[in-house]
Amino acid sequence: MADTSREWRLAKRPHGEPELDCFELHERDVPVPERGEVLIRVRYLSVDPYMRGRMRDSESYADPWAVGDPLRGGVVGEVAASESDRYDVGDLVSGRGTWADYTVLDAADVTAVDPDIADLPAYLGTLGMPGRTAYFGLLEVGEPKPGDTVVVSGAAGAVGSTVGQIAKLNGCRVVGFAGSREKTAWLTEDLGFDAAIDYRAREDYAAALEEAAPGGVDVYFDNVGGPITDAVFTKLNRDARVAVCGQIAHYNDEEVPTGPRKLPSLIATRARVEGLLVRDFATRHDEANDRLARWVDDGDIVHRETIVEGLENAPDAFLGLFAGDNVGKQVVEVSTPP
Repeated sequence: MADTSREWRLAKRPHGEPELDCFELHERDVPVPERGEVLIRVRYLSVDPYMRGRMRDSESYADPWAVGDPLRGGVVGEVAASESDRYDVGDLVSGRGTWADYTVLDAADVTAVDPDIADLPAYLGTLGMPGRTAYFGLLEVGEPKPGDTVVVSGAAGAVGSTVGQIAKLNGCRVVGFAGSREKTAWLTEDLGFDAAIDYRAREDYAAALEEAAPGGVDVYFDNVGGPITDAVFTKLNRDARVAVCGQIAHYNDEEVPTGPRKLPSLIATRARVEGLLVRDFATRHDEANDRLARWVDDGDIVHRETIVEGLENAPDAFLGLFAGDNVGKQVVEVSTPP
């Protein structure tokens, strides 16, 4: 085991889209676990759009990072040292740690992973927090019924790609918005979506929806916001359900944008719009983990990860989320097996 660990910290708060000088790489001694803790040698690190909100100095559903704080996110790796009876050195686990070579976690907050079901990066995507978000967001908030038309924005991302596949397993027609021909082809050819719309190639989203979902929209899973969501609201059926998971189109806005006023359409349709946070389902995470693992193991759900090599490139991987660089889950490979 090394004597030192690299660690990314927030160097300054961004204004608009973050730039590389918002991040600073430090070197420190490898942290030592205390009673009940484990030291993890990080193999893979997750970068996620919600982290942009933690870079602001304002209240939100996640506490903001202070300038100088280490950046935090999902990690998967090996137990390098243990002060807990729950895990032994060499065990493969996942949890929420720091953007670092080594991170200390409370053993109670760590989950064992099974590399026989899927490679380790999948436990930061479909078999991790994004997968649980898709599971509860669609099934509990979206309440899909067989024959429903489900529309997903950000459909080629970690959450959206899983949402669409779960909807298909529930007998729905699924339409996804994504940002390239490669992504839309992946949705329809590999994941089983019934239709996919390349929002970079189409200007009239409402017309594109009319072609892809002529019967209207029963469930909308929103990861994006902006003009796509404006268009979907005009196509909602009576008693439609809208699950608001993310608004990446607005995460770098300095002022709250004022778009077309769509709320009046909810009166006629009696549609329900509900925001969701996966942590609200914390007592049921094992349920989602087990079911997602079965679907992946049986080949019913396909997952994909875009892997950026090297901890030193973690900020680039994060910024790539806003450029749409990733297909599936964006992760950083921090280290290879010893």
